[in-house]
Amino acid sequence: MIMKTLLLNPPSFPKFDGGAGSRWPATREITSFWYPVWLTYPAGMIQESRLLDAPSHGITPEETVQIARDYELLVLFTSTPGFANEVRMAELIKDVNPTIKIAFVGPHVTVLTDESLKASSAIDFICRREFEYSVTEFAQGKKLEDIAGISYRKNGGIVHNPERPPVEDLDSLPFAVDIYKRDLDITRYSVPFLHHPYVAFYTSRGCPARCVYCLWPPTLSGHRWRVRSSENVAREVRRAQELFPNAREIFFDDDTFAWGKQRVLDLCAKFKPLKFTWSCTSRVHTDYETLKAMREAGCRLLIVGYESGDPEVLKKMRKGTTVEQAYEFTRHCKKLGMAVHGDFMIGLPGETSQSIKRTFEFAKKLDPETIQVSIAHPFPGTEFDKYLKDNGYFTNDGMTDEFGHQLPNIQYPGLDRREIVAWVEEFYGRYYFRPHVIFRIVRKAIFNNQERKRLFSEAREFLQLRAKRKAFAKTSCG
Repeated sequence: MIMKTLLLNPPSFPKFDGGAGSRWPATREITSFWYPVWLTYPAGMIQESRLLDAPSHGITPEETVQIARDYELLVLFTSTPGFANEVRMAELIKDVNPTIKIAFVGPHVTVLTDESLKASSAIDFICRREFEYSVTEFAQGKKLEDIAGISYRKNGGIVHNPERPPVEDLDSLPFAVDIYKRDLDITRYSVPFLHHPYVAFYTSRGCPARCVYCLWPPTLSGHRWRVRSSENVAREVRRAQELFPNAREIFFDDDTFAWGKQRVLDLCAKFKPLKFTWSCTSRVHTDYETLKAMREAGCRLLIVGYESGDPEVLKKMRKGTTVEQAYEFTRHCKKLGMAVHGDFMIGLPGETSQSIKRTFEFAKKLDPETIQVSIAHPFPGTEFDKYLKDNGYFTNDGMTDEFGHQLPNIQYPGLDRREIVAWVEEFYGRYYFRPHVIFRIVRKAIFNNQERKRLFSEAREFLQLRAKRKAFAKTSCG
């Protein structure tokens, strides 16, 4: 008998994009929602299941508790910023449904397994690292002691079953888009720099890069790069076209297009006849030939982690790229007519006021169409977390405000928390309030009523958060 299973991306904060598909768990400056891709796989493997993405669908904690009354197994994807709220939710669900079994999954509980189990008796077990087969086996009736990758309480102690090997045959996993069609409303997913509505899924797992701040490889997917076959990816694209004919874009939210040139060329050959618009993440070492093939196959936009314009900071974060590579890559993108969304980060090892100034000047020269400026966060399990604690740069402050927006829990000699927040706001303000950038944004909305409404809403959210952060920067004692 298969257990009736609820797979939950929880409403840890209002509009919180922090769960099973977010690269950077936080409430965004402008409301954004990525798909909870990690939860789609067990949702497709467990016949009696539902994927509930509460934040994107506006489902409150109270409504989530009521929905969970009807299920036998809850699989909850956790985050570091939202963990305390997620524990409280699990306890409320146990109160109304005492027989339900609750599993926590995700990077936070993978790294802090013992601490997480000790946090509440409402958590029955934890699935470490990749979890789709672990939760599926439990839902199908397998005992906890016989499931690899599981941790649970027993006889007053905690038992850690042997590690589960990473999934090798990625082609054997269900298509994420089938679960979107079954359980989700794709119009609820919006990212400012992507066409709306969009659909997103993964084509690989793991990342060979060793960036000290990155959450996913050291905690969930590993550094070894594993890929789906090009034909399998193309089949999911065709399936998405069939299920969502009104989707304006497909986004590949993994590192496929940053590694393995021949694989990228193979994918582009498969994509070209399908005639669809797509975007993806990339790295600045991608060469012109590869970018050209991507563009000819329908690629519109690249999300690129430039992070810093200071060579020493780049070196200390182990990004594996240079400022010179970034300039050349960006020139190639502009020549080919590919838009770039540039990601930058403040507060990485070696950061100073001078390095931030260099990064801002770097961003201006690159001039990507849109940018995101994030506060560097030390997630448990990352080298960045260890670096801060070893050097005494970690503070005991929370990494978000009460709404899940980023706040720093780090400080360096000559660069305190207040200054980090102030620099984020100055970076955004000085970048976006330049005449040619304003014109670039506004001209999209001149002849498009939907874009005008979206721009107005985004601008209002952005300015409201800026006001809060400016107040923090003025009043914080550092």
